[in-house]
Amino acid sequence: MIQTRLKLSYSGFALDVDLQLPGRGVTALFGHSGSGKTTCLRCIAGLEKAEEGFIQVNDEVWQDSRQKIFVPPHKRAIGYVFQEASLFPHLSVLANLEFSLKRIPKQQRRVDMAHATELLGIGHLLDRHPQHLSGGERQRIGIARALLTSPKLLLMDEPLAALDSQRKNEILPYLQRLHDELDIPVLYVSHSQDEVARLADHIVLLSDGKALASGPIGETLARLDLPLALGDDAGVVIEGQVSAYDTGYQLLTLQLPNSGLNLRVPHSPMTEGQALRCKVQARDVSLSLQSTEHSSILNRLPVTVISELGADNAAHVLIRLDAGGTPLLARITRYSRDQLGIHPGQQLWAQIKAVAVLA
Repeated sequence: MIQTRLKLSYSGFALDVDLQLPGRGVTALFGHSGSGKTTCLRCIAGLEKAEEGFIQVNDEVWQDSRQKIFVPPHKRAIGYVFQEASLFPHLSVLANLEFSLKRIPKQQRRVDMAHATELLGIGHLLDRHPQHLSGGERQRIGIARALLTSPKLLLMDEPLAALDSQRKNEILPYLQRLHDELDIPVLYVSHSQDEVARLADHIVLLSDGKALASGPIGETLARLDLPLALGDDAGVVIEGQVSAYDTGYQLLTLQLPNSGLNLRVPHSPMTEGQALRCKVQARDVSLSLQSTEHSSILNRLPVTVISELGADNAAHVLIRLDAGGTPLLARITRYSRDQLGIHPGQQLWAQIKAVAVLA
C-alpha cells in the first residue's frame, strides 16, 4: 500500500492530495498539463518537499512533516524514468547500466543485468553508445537502468511523451511486460488516455492540484460524474479471458469478468485462459430495444440502463450501462434516447460496433 498526503504551494500553484494507492500493479496519475501529476511524483521521489506531507510505501515512511521525518531521494528505494533517458554519452549502454547496478549491494539486488536486458529487449545494444540509438531504444535503456537500482517503487514521468507514434508503439509492449512479469508497483504519469487504458490497473484523475477520483481503471473510466466521460475518447477498459478461438474466421471469444457474457474480437490465435485487455469507446455502442440476428455488428449484449449524463454538446447524451457486472458507456443522440424512451432500470441491447484490443 502506498499512502500519500501532500500539501504545497508556490507561484500560484497548490497541490493538495490524500491518496491510498495499491502496492502492486500500475497506477496512472492522469490529467491535463499543470494538474499536478509531475509535482506529485517529484514529492514522492523526494525531489520536492511538501510543506505538509506524509508518504509511506508499504512499511517505510519517507516523509512525515509532523514528526520532522524526510528521507532524502538517494535513500528512497525508487527508480525514476524521465521523459528523456539522459544517458551518459561517453559510456556504452553496458557501462550506463553497470553504473546503476553498482549502486546496489549484491545482497540487495532484486533485478540483475540479464533479467533487465531480456525484459527490455536490449541485449543486442550493449556495445553501442547513446548517440547511435533511436529515441525508443534510449528510453528502454533508461527504464532498464531504473530497474537495476532494484526499486521498491518505479516512478515513470511521461516516458513516451518525447517519442513519435512509431517509437511509442515500439516501447509499449515492453512496458506491458514489466507490468506482467515484475512485482514492482509503478506510478505512471501521463496525459494520454490511450496509454493509461493500455497499461494502468488503477487511475488517479488530477485537476488543479487535487485528486478528483481514484480507483480501478474499469470502474473509474465509466463514471459519468468525471470529465473523462465527456470527451470523444470516452469509453471503458475491459479485461476478459480468452475462452475460445475460431480458426476459420480468426475470431477470439473473450469472456467478460464474473459473467457468462462474451465478446468476439478479430485477433491472432491466443491460448484459452489468457487475459486480454480491450477498450470499447462510447461512440461505438448503439442501443436497441431488441436483439437482431440480421446485422453485421458482431457483438450484441443484454444490458441494464444505470444512469444518464449530458455529453459535451447539446445533441448527445451519455448512457451508463451494466452488462452482467461489466460497465459500458454509450454515446447516443438525445433524439434516439427519446425515441427509445431510455430510463434507469430499463433492459436494452447494446450493439458494439468496434472493440480495440489493448493488451
